[in-house]
Amino acid sequence: MTTLQCISPVDGSVYVERETASADAIQQTLATSQAAQQLWRNTPVAERQALCGKAVDTFVERKADIAEELTWQMGRPVSQAPGEVGGFEERARHMIAIADDALADLKPEAKEGFTRYIRREPLGVVFIIAPWNFPYLTSVNAIMPALLAGNSVILKHSAQTPLCAERLQQAFDEAGLPPGVFQHLHLNHADTETVIQSPSVGYVAFTGSVPGGEMVERAAAGRFIGVGLELGGKDPAYVRQDADLQHAIETVTDGAMFNSGQSCCSIERVYVDAAVYDEFVAGVTALVAAYKLGRPDDPDTNLGPLVKTSAADFARGQIDEALAAGARALINPGHFTANAAGTPYLAPQVLVDVDHSMRVMTEETFGPVMGIIPVSGDAEAIRLMNDSEFGLTAAVFTQDENAAIDIGNQIQTGTWFMNRCDYLDPALAWTGVKNSGRGCTLSTVGFESLTRPKSYHLKTV
Repeated sequence: MTTLQCISPVDGSVYVERETASADAIQQTLATSQAAQQLWRNTPVAERQALCGKAVDTFVERKADIAEELTWQMGRPVSQAPGEVGGFEERARHMIAIADDALADLKPEAKEGFTRYIRREPLGVVFIIAPWNFPYLTSVNAIMPALLAGNSVILKHSAQTPLCAERLQQAFDEAGLPPGVFQHLHLNHADTETVIQSPSVGYVAFTGSVPGGEMVERAAAGRFIGVGLELGGKDPAYVRQDADLQHAIETVTDGAMFNSGQSCCSIERVYVDAAVYDEFVAGVTALVAAYKLGRPDDPDTNLGPLVKTSAADFARGQIDEALAAGARALINPGHFTANAAGTPYLAPQVLVDVDHSMRVMTEETFGPVMGIIPVSGDAEAIRLMNDSEFGLTAAVFTQDENAAIDIGNQIQTGTWFMNRCDYLDPALAWTGVKNSGRGCTLSTVGFESLTRPKSYHLKTV
């Protein structure tokens, strides 16, 4: 066993400390989960829906406490942290509501003398590895459809957000979910790989970095199980000449700065039609300069620290390299009194005169930094948007829906937005291409990854 510490980015204190699970505890959890799933899979879908709904009720009742814990664990401003509980509820209730249809038998056309249908069967034990940046929103994407489909779940949360796993455990236990159907483990990296390699596990859902996804694939190699990977992003936005400019300025800025840019689908690079470039840049610069960087437990703060000093230093390094290569910074870091080297408090930045030779325009930053490039029109914007190893989301700002669809058909991405960004609609499939991963969560399609088809071919004699 080892000790995991959550060092709060608020003030550098140890906020939570937990022992990792022992080898015996891990094996007992796996055995319990496998046994519980055999009973849970035979529980009617309506009963699964009811129990999961009760868990959501219980979870939401503790919204204030959960939000405060979130602020101290990963630095989300207290004014914004309750929104994660609301987002959790929205996604969970949607998946509960659509479970009947999503899990219903698929029936081909009638054929005389035969009864034929395809049934969706659960996979068994689903191991979910969740990150710290949106700890409830990322985990619920897999937890709810997995349970509703008749799987049991073992959740491993980030060492930065251990209380999130415990809060979810509390909610499911109090809702009356049968023992063993939902469990959590605090694990180190080596033991995480051990669980992935266990013959008890039938599916792994991972959200995190590209190197983390590579680890999951290596650990699962040769097991012939499904692996869902929701990895990084370097998501672009394109502002066309016909865009509602004020809406684009406000939406893109929020998409880049919310959660201090620590989102896989945050806007990190922006391409703007040259005709409106100057006005857009001026509007974004004024808006970003008005942000208040400070302690996230201050209700007036709308930009908190990054999760760790090392994360802030990584972003600082990208900015410094870009400036040395000819980029211009439009935000004066000295305007933000909380900004300080050697701390996770990082001033937001808007960069112009950038290009794709700079890491800040090609490598995931995961911080409050936005690079903006003028373009001559759709063709150049499409080329630059696709010039990335990632493909999670992309957005266009325009008043021409037909043009948006045409451009979207040419963009290599999992989700294509028009006039919005940085949002997950639970009715739509959440997926990525290229190094943003593979697999799918949310929507009716999300249930397909967490079930296997079984065909019934019955002949009347």
